[in-house]
Amino acid sequence: MSDKTLLLIDGFNLLSRGYFATAYGKSDEQLSKNDQGQYINAVRVFFQKLFQLTRQYPITHISVAWDGKRQDTSRNQQYAFYKAQRQDLPEPLIEQYHLTKELLDNLNVHQLAVGGYEADDIIGAFSTLWAESGFGQTYIYSNDRDLFQLLNPTTAQILSKKKQEIVYSDEAFQAEYDITPTQWVDVKALLGDASDNIPGCPGVGEKSALPLIRQYGDLKQVFKNVDSLDPTFNRYKKKLREGEETTWISYELSQIITDIEAVTAVNHSELEFSWDEANALHAMATKGIKVKIR
Repeated sequence: MSDKTLLLIDGFNLLSRGYFATAYGKSDEQLSKNDQGQYINAVRVFFQKLFQLTRQYPITHISVAWDGKRQDTSRNQQYAFYKAQRQDLPEPLIEQYHLTKELLDNLNVHQLAVGGYEADDIIGAFSTLWAESGFGQTYIYSNDRDLFQLLNPTTAQILSKKKQEIVYSDEAFQAEYDITPTQWVDVKALLGDASDNIPGCPGVGEKSALPLIRQYGDLKQVFKNVDSLDPTFNRYKKKLREGEETTWISYELSQIITDIEAVTAVNHSELEFSWDEANALHAMATKGIKVKIR
């Protein structure tokens, strides 16, 4: 294994968290802007975190993953209800998305959006390729728990937990949940996800989904043995029979795609991180974005 270290950033996850944290209780007119009249409240948070990460970890390569248009994703094409309840993003956030992409280009930071796919898929494709190629360590920066399924001995996730930021490894995941990361999608399929409009198996909640997968290994074995489940799961037999179809749909929606041609086509040298920090900070300041690095 080489000593390369890849940082994969879930772009909208970071940008939107920065936006809503700094816009709470404020009107659009109260949000900070630069001299050009551009909103910068979320941009500042985004780049402050980017600079912190590149200082804190031995990053050699970076890519920022962006979601494609929601209605164009393969999941939406097949299941129109997927994320259908989500409201449009605030205009100041959309504007800052475009400004963030422009600034990343100016700093020569690799970024990628692929039509038909979500940022999770791009992250999944890059991290899987990186691990299988033996390039080195990967850090995923996102608070999205769906990404737990990507954890492996060389892929960890940096996330906020108990009011602090931690590096969440596959060992930490297995110690907490007593399953492997690859089984996480089976748990998610049973649970569903209201924020993404994923139905799951109605009536099967956190108290039963994880124990079922711990005991039977995966969904296939759960449904194969549904008539002879351990007596502790008797109350869920009917719910599982009635919810099998929506559970398999939820599995399909929850599973991250890890084979994307557009990702495979990227030469890993394009992801190399080699900015001069002082020049990068100056470039940000010219846009009225003063980044404070702790």
